[in-house]
Amino acid sequence: MGKRYAAIVLSAGKGTRMNSDVPKQYLMLNDKPVLYYSLHTFQQSRMEDIILVSGKEDITFCRDEIVQKYDFTKVRAVVPGGRERYHSVYCGLRELEKLHQAPDYVMIHDGARPFVSQAIIERCADAVEQSQACVAGMPVKDTIKIADKNQFAVETPARNFVWQVQTPQVFAFPLILQAYRKLLELEESGSPVSVTDDAMVLETVLNKKVRLIEGSYQNIKITTPEDLEIAKLFLKLMQ
Repeated sequence: MGKRYAAIVLSAGKGTRMNSDVPKQYLMLNDKPVLYYSLHTFQQSRMEDIILVSGKEDITFCRDEIVQKYDFTKVRAVVPGGRERYHSVYCGLRELEKLHQAPDYVMIHDGARPFVSQAIIERCADAVEQSQACVAGMPVKDTIKIADKNQFAVETPARNFVWQVQTPQVFAFPLILQAYRKLLELEESGSPVSVTDDAMVLETVLNKKVRLIEGSYQNIKITTPEDLEIAKLFLKLMQ
């Protein structure tokens, strides 16, 4: 029997670097919101269930203008996120836990990354069933410098060992749920752990290694106005 997959798509960010009153994931990319593209890809994939995590004030908009408008039937719930990204992920994980059948594996994806592909999803699925934890990413093209607080270069890591991390980040569901529960317990006890992505939660809280899997250089995150223009070019090339 095949393993059951679910996706959590995060759409709760404010996008302050876009210089726009509209959150980046709702900006129009050609004639559709940025968020549409990743949801469409997951809708067409092996995912059984999708949980969309949005800002509390955006839930009605997401339900009416995205999920229902584009007939994303695999979206089981639109839930409000939390103060930080990791709070929002935990909201999505708890919602998956409530389903009649919880997934074996979960893919956590940023809604501001419109160009996740079926090929990336399948590569991650193959890898997670072997290693239980993997993230999409790509080797960096540029030389990277580690700086001190005064912006002086103090280290130059070997470029062939440096990757830029993307999403989806994919995990055995019980494993990532355990890690996030422990993370939140530490926070509530007054010993918070600083994390910037899901892999770091697993690495820091459970001391678990995470495998890097090839994503795509087109799998960009829409963060600045320039990114939106690049995304428009990618769409033209894909047509």
